Amino acid sequence: MDIGVCLPTTVPGADGGRLIEFARRAERLGFAVLGVNDRLVYDNYDSIVALAAAAGVTERIELTTSILLAAYRPSVVELAKQLASLDRLSGGRLVLGVASGMREDDYTATGTEYHRRGSRLEAMLDELTQVWQGDGPVPGVGPRPTNGSIPLWIGGMPDPGLRRAAKYGIGYISPGGPPAVFPDLVAKARASWAEQGRDDMPKIGAMCYASLGKDGAELGRKHALSYYSYLGPMAERLASGVISDEDRLHDAIASYAGNGVDRLMIMSCSDDPARLDLLAKAALG
Repeated sequence: MDIGVCLPTTVPGADGGRLIEFARRAERLGFAVLGVNDRLVYDNYDSIVALAAAAGVTERIELTTSILLAAYRPSVVELAKQLASLDRLSGGRLVLGVASGMREDDYTATGTEYHRRGSRLEAMLDELTQVWQGDGPVPGVGPRPTNGSIPLWIGGMPDPGLRRAAKYGIGYISPGGPPAVFPDLVAKARASWAEQGRDDMPKIGAMCYASLGKDGAELGRKHALSYYSYLGPMAERLASGVISDEDRLHDAIASYAGNGVDRLMIMSCSDDPARLDLLAKAALG
């Protein structure tokens, strides 16, 4: 199982210099992947800009959007150019994870239609591929991705997410859940792949929040309650799931791997690079 860590761009007030050091340290410590989460109406950094900055201070670590809420972006062509540029700047290290999201205010802010976000996302995925091939509504938009295209992971709720993943992607990113739910999810993913006539095996991604060190539990709870405040009472449940104990994180990683997860992204609740060392000790041993 690949173990990655998310750049803490969604921590309100995160320091730019700390984020840069976080990216450097993630590669040095041996994480396989460096990811970013995405929001618009929140005190967070732009996902693509943040990954571009990370690309400039790293050389080997895979860069991924896990996930990018692509459907609230008005221009598919502009997004295609931004992503291809990031891919080229990073030497072909970009893997694109996308979903439609659940925050209506993100769509209101850009003037895009929230209630049609699923169908819009699928149309965008078709057009992104066309633009990267040199076609699209106005042919000739470059640059081309390093390897001709950019690998896709699809997120979202299981039914539509798995269907889209089987049609467009190499894998499915679960929006959450304990390790025990993944054997059933793996089975559903394989069924979706078979329905699309595919003979390759789907990759399965999971995410978990972890906040280790002094006051880690309090810090993690505060961050989760802030980030998921739009979910109301459910935010409390999510906050209670933040892992603040090293042994518990180690056990959770083993359980995700044992239940069929191919990639686990650990989401930090702090922009302090020193806390990344604690995560690496527990996660990478």
